[in-house]
Amino acid sequence: MSQIKLAVIYYSSTGTNHQLAQWAAEGGKEAGAEVKIAKAPELAPEAAIAQNPAWKAHIEATKDVPEVTVDDLVWADALIFSVPTRFGNVPAQMKQFLDTTGGAWFEGKLANKVVSAMSSASNPHGGQEQTILQLYTTMYHWGAIVAAPGYTDPSIFQSGGNPYGTSVTVDQEGNMKENVRDAVIHQAKRTVTVAGWVKNGLQG
Repeated sequence: MSQIKLAVIYYSSTGTNHQLAQWAAEGGKEAGAEVKIAKAPELAPEAAIAQNPAWKAHIEATKDVPEVTVDDLVWADALIFSVPTRFGNVPAQMKQFLDTTGGAWFEGKLANKVVSAMSSASNPHGGQEQTILQLYTTMYHWGAIVAAPGYTDPSIFQSGGNPYGTSVTVDQEGNMKENVRDAVIHQAKRTVTVAGWVKNGLQG
């Protein structure tokens, strides 16, 4: 069985989804994958960022994280996306990147990728599930294979029970209200496992 390549791609303004991405990378490595983490480029004006100390601090803290490219998608067998919700939808930063994938999609280079997604919001019903489903809509167009966590592990119930992908509620101080680390690690391991079945089935 050849090693699975996992790309964990995130957008984070103040750090929540960066943390989720790190846990996903941890789970991927535990499952035996070669892992890379990349972030969506920041599009917000500096003036807006400067008004939020946590946002500014997070950008500085993650300045060495590489920005995602379409080549990262082509390289990977498995993809995990992590984004905050913006009015129940995908943040503009991630959407802008996804809108650049048309060439790779047209060439069939994104078909059969195994994908999964995570999200966050400041309220329990702030749009996390809808945001994950919006991400999956793009990936259905790619011909990707969604590896949703469903209820395949007790950690999913313990983290709030989102079957579409791990989601978390974050308070105004940036603290996660649910303990989602185990759920994220399980989701990453499941994504890598399914990608292994797909990759080796295609090679067989």
